[in-house]
Amino acid sequence: AQMMKIDLQAQIESSPNRLFDIYKNKSNLLPKICPHRVQTIKVLEGDGKTVGSVRLWTYVMGGPVIAKDRIDAIDEKNHSITFELIGGEVTKYFKSFKATIQFTADPDMNLVKCSLEFEKANEDVPTPYSHLDFLVSMSKEVDAYLLKA
Repeated sequence: AQMMKIDLQAQIESSPNRLFDIYKNKSNLLPKICPHRVQTIKVLEGDGKTVGSVRLWTYVMGGPVIAKDRIDAIDEKNHSITFELIGGEVTKYFKSFKATIQFTADPDMNLVKCSLEFEKANEDVPTPYSHLDFLVSMSKEVDAYLLKA
């Protein structure tokens, strides 16, 4: 198996600053914003907002899934957060699994771009397009929430 990368982007209405703020500083709101996707987020190490913080997520993809992640990078200027899954269901199928969520603005539109870098445990493991769809859909729900706020 080798490292692979897939990404997906979608248009959003809210400013990159506002979406980035939810993901960086207010991730505890995610279970309230999209309860059918994210059930709980518990901070295990650190403050849950800075590099090195470890969080335990319970989310729904078909059924309940548990994942432990570590925040690897936060780029304030480019509104991006990278986290690596270090435990839970996904790590049974992937030797490594990193996700980056970035919010950008260009003159015509605002965008969310989600990227996954991963190494499959074996060739039978499907490419995680469903995880990419999940991240983009969640961002669109956060966007819709912000538009109402």
